[in-house]
Amino acid sequence: MRIEGCNAYQWVFCSAEAIVHTADFTRAGQVVRDIMNGHQPDVWISDRYTAQQGHGRLHQTCLAHLDRKARFVAEHGSDLTGVRLQLWLDRAFSLARSIAELASSTVRSHKRKLERDLGAILASATDCPLASELLGQIRRARDQLLTFCDFAGKVDATNNVSERALRPSVIQRKVTNGYRAKWAADAEAALRSTVDTARLTGQLPFRTILGAISA
Repeated sequence: MRIEGCNAYQWVFCSAEAIVHTADFTRAGQVVRDIMNGHQPDVWISDRYTAQQGHGRLHQTCLAHLDRKARFVAEHGSDLTGVRLQLWLDRAFSLARSIAELASSTVRSHKRKLERDLGAILASATDCPLASELLGQIRRARDQLLTFCDFAGKVDATNNVSERALRPSVIQRKVTNGYRAKWAADAEAALRSTVDTARLTGQLPFRTILGAISA
């Protein structure tokens, strides 16, 4: 987002109970610590930014971000590493979509196969700089890729819920070119938090806004 002519960031925190938006001039981990106020979820889902690491007991790296990188490498790389990773991620997404309907033993079997096949991909040599960089990122995130398998139906393989919650604000920024003051961005974030959290319980946005104003 843009605030007072400066670059700023809109953070979105999602759980089963609430969706919280906040605007800040930094992407530092202190923003997360201030919002969480000592709370540590069982599983934290985010991308690979350093500031978004270490906030939960376990971590699920957003596979959608890695999938975009794998597709880029598949298109522009000089070997098949990107294609192999893309196919591996397709299998992981397929498992994530059907995981709530599968027996625990079946999920464990799929997870073992995915871990084995990923190991084979990571062990392969490559002379492609793009592929080498992506393999390095995946090696560092390896223990965070399949956390969703241990929380069937409760943990997503992506942070798409946060991405969807962010879209109205992105459209707002593109239409208005940002906010003239920090208080306006904070007010927008508070409104989004109120409406999005209310939606979790099936409440209508307009009625929620009227209730918040009345209160």
